[in-house]
Amino acid sequence: MELSVQLALNGLISMVGAYITYKTIPQMSSMFIKSHLSGIDLCKKDRSRVIAESQGAVSGCVYLVILFLYIPIQFMKINGSEFAHFELFVQFLAGLLSICCMLLLGFADDVLDLRWRTKLILPTIASLPLLIVYMLTYDNTTIIVPKPFRILFGFSVNLSYLYYIYLSLLAVFCTNAINIVAGINGIEAGQGLVIGSSIIAYNIIELVRNTDQWESHIFALNMMIPFVAVTIPLLYHNWYPSDVFVGDTYCYFAGMTFAVVGILGHFSKTMLLFFIPQILNFLYSCPQLFHFVQCPRHRMPKFDAKSGLLEPSTFIIKTNQIGTLGALMIRILRTFCLVRYKQIDETTFECNNLTIINFTLIIVGPIRENRLTILLLTVQCCCTFVAFLIRYGLSQIFY
Repeated sequence: MELSVQLALNGLISMVGAYITYKTIPQMSSMFIKSHLSGIDLCKKDRSRVIAESQGAVSGCVYLVILFLYIPIQFMKINGSEFAHFELFVQFLAGLLSICCMLLLGFADDVLDLRWRTKLILPTIASLPLLIVYMLTYDNTTIIVPKPFRILFGFSVNLSYLYYIYLSLLAVFCTNAINIVAGINGIEAGQGLVIGSSIIAYNIIELVRNTDQWESHIFALNMMIPFVAVTIPLLYHNWYPSDVFVGDTYCYFAGMTFAVVGILGHFSKTMLLFFIPQILNFLYSCPQLFHFVQCPRHRMPKFDAKSGLLEPSTFIIKTNQIGTLGALMIRILRTFCLVRYKQIDETTFECNNLTIINFTLIIVGPIRENRLTILLLTVQCCCTFVAFLIRYGLSQIFY
């Protein structure tokens, strides 16, 4: 089947899926509330309103159905007699298996409230089918060395099993990166939409440039177009003031989808460029994520009921309860004016929670929730522009 027809059918099925998602979420939200999968919006004056959680499960399920229905279109010949591109078909099924696992585990996290150490282990397990199929079908672990280092390492280096460790860590990072930039209406689904759209744009550019890996870019487009389609209606219902919460289910589902596309599409390094804000947020959050300093259960911004504005949330540091390494990290952040730090008494200090959302509030001051979401998504879009500049500008210098 011709590429243009194939992508057109993908777009058509995805539009139908988007409409189904748009109609299904309000219907399913009442069922989730009855099952006690609900919560209250802590960033609103009215806290009597109950909001359905885990609605990312609806988008994820519709996404899987779209891809199941698209299998014959993508992989069968015109006469329908046999499957074409068998290796891509196996990779596609492995990718679906990993996404299904992460969708299930994300829903389990919403229901059971899993610990952080479990959240690191489960994506690793869910990525195993993906890595095994990659090894059996493609198994390319050679990387091109940047020009400044070719005197030491040569033109290319075979990383062997180290490369698979990197791919596994990529899957773990992607599934958790969106999840730790969360807590305000529209931010999780908004990140997914911007990153997904960036991946689509990148693969279209590569197809126009007629690169060697054209089949991989078609593969990525076939997976990302439906993802963006089911994310749009979810973002609509999750936008300020939110009618539903996306839950960890969507964050894990979106992250694993990005990991699958990046790994099987053979552009994992470029994929990381689209995660620049998430990488910065991870580095900024490391003292709390790895418990060098106290890490509250919720690190979302603090809502001022009088003004209706969001302010940076804080945690308490006691000098007798913080280790040497944690104290050093906080001192470094204070030196570069990256935290708001206040002394309460001789042994107690107050510091803002270490997320990019709270850091943004330190810079711009108190702001309405919807404006904060728009600001953060604007930063995400600007970072996408930087990612393309690095990919098609600076990469020519180093490679």
